Parts: sequence; C-alpha cells; structure tokens
Amino acid sequence: MTDPAAPSAQQPASLVRPDGPWTHRDVAANGARFHIAELGDGPLVMFLHGFPQFWWTWRHQLEALADAGFRAVAMDLRGVGGSDRTPRGYDPANLALDVTGVIRSLGEPDAALVGHDLGGYLAWTAAAMRPKLVRRLAVASMPHPRRWRSAMLSDVKQSRAGSYIWGFQRPWIPERQLTADDGALVAELIRDWSGPRLPDDKAVETYRAAMCIPSTAHCSVEPYRWMVRSMARPDGLQFNRRMKRPVRVPTLHLHGSLDPVMRTRSAAGSGEYVEAPYRWRLFDGLGHFPHEEDPVAFSTELINWLKDPEPDR
Repeated sequence: MTDPAAPSAQQPASLVRPDGPWTHRDVAANGARFHIAELGDGPLVMFLHGFPQFWWTWRHQLEALADAGFRAVAMDLRGVGGSDRTPRGYDPANLALDVTGVIRSLGEPDAALVGHDLGGYLAWTAAAMRPKLVRRLAVASMPHPRRWRSAMLSDVKQSRAGSYIWGFQRPWIPERQLTADDGALVAELIRDWSGPRLPDDKAVETYRAAMCIPSTAHCSVEPYRWMVRSMARPDGLQFNRRMKRPVRVPTLHLHGSLDPVMRTRSAAGSGEYVEAPYRWRLFDGLGHFPHEEDPVAFSTELINWLKDPEPDR
C-alpha cells in the first residue's frame, strides 16, 4: 500500500521533467510546491491537465502559444507529476486555490486559464471563486461543475459514461488497478476515450509510467472521491452554492463530438452559467483529448480566440 504523502523526491525527474524548449521550475503556493513548465513571453496562459495525465499533455500547446506571443505555463496539479503529494487538500475548491496561488507566485496579475477534464473543472471553479485572477477561461471536455453534477445524477447515459467515477469510490482498489501491469489501465482508458486519432504511443507510455510514480494514483482519484462523497455533506453543498456564482469572463468551450466520457449534451448546456461572451466549439471526429488528438486545430482555435479583443458568442 502506498503512502499518499510520499515525498516528491522519489519522483523520476527525467520522466516528469522531460527536455524540450520549455523551462522547468518549482513554485510555492497554497502550502505546497508545484512543478511548472513554461515557455515564451507575453500575457500569461495557464494550462491545467486532466486525468490520467500530467502537464506534458499540453506540450504542443506550450510551443504554439509561445510562438503566438504568450507566456505559456503548464502546471502539475497537486499530487501529480512533479508537484507535492500532500496527505489532504484534494477537494476542488482547494485545488482551484492552488491554481490561483500559482498565478500570484508567477508575479502575474491574472491569467487566461485553459483546462481539460479535471483541469477544466478546476478552471471553471477558479473563474467563479477568484474572478479577478482569471482574465479568460477556456475549457475542454468538461461541463460546468453544476451542469456536470446535474447530468451525473439525472441523466442515465451520462452517469453510465462517467461510471469510472463511481468506481473510484472504492478504497484502494482503483489505485491498484491504475498501477497494475505498469499502468496498463491508463493506456486502455486513453484508447477507449479517444477518437480515431489516438495520442501517439510515446505519449501513452509516458502517462502509464507517470501514473506508477508512488502515490500518484491515490492523489489522482481523490478529487473524484470528494465530488461524489460530498454531494450530501455540508462542504459539498457549500461548494455547489458557491458555484452558483456566474462566470463573468469571456469563455471558450471546446468539445470533441466523439467524447464517450462527457456527453456533448451534458457539456453544451454550460453556457447558462456564463454571464459573458461564451463561445462553443465542437470538434468533429475527436474524442476526449482534442488537444492531443488534433493539436493544430485545437491550438489554432485557442490562439484565435485569445487574440480576439471582443470574442463573440
């Protein structure tokens, strides 16, 4: 059984900090240490990864955004990649404070947040909780948290599509499944959740290895445990009330038409929670990982929107 608070010194640096045009460093925020990869100069764009990945999922976008004149930063979420594995603090409200804390630690007044999957959930949360620190919001493959909660509870098809989240509620079994056979389940999930354009084999092998770093699997499923177990608890009800606050920054919502995890119907209703220009873009033929399945199309859409001074609806 792994220790959820295992020291980050045990992480293979060459795995979570691969060489590239970016620079690796650690920043302190919200009582923990976070690994970031950054590239370029200009307005800050912060990338937040989802499950079962780490910052490296944004490698294509880091280069594209830097070339387009932005300071592109991808962070490892708490408990993943090169960031600290703390014994607690995996509820979405605290994870969102990690994100806004990193923005402050980078010396920036605000950032455009780009989040995928769980990272998208946290981006929605940060925009609602700390609107002064979020200049713009781009979310891929994740409905607004209130929309997600409603769909999981009332839509049988969405509940079935997200059945892995119900499976995460069991103690320790998910951790063992995710790390068995050198992370074979990670490769299976990525294949099953992608459209016909699968992420390359090297990427999949990298995610498998990263999930097998001690305590990573445990930390990766803890946010999902909180989301379900807190639904009827005071802390969960309070979070749900806080998320009633409308998002008041320009929002770009990106989704793959073949996403089997987050149904298009579930995601598409998220605009009702945005009181600002909201742009919905559906990528035909892409699955749950549009930023990796077609990085050029994804990056182009993102850059054009970021450079649009008055993004329309």
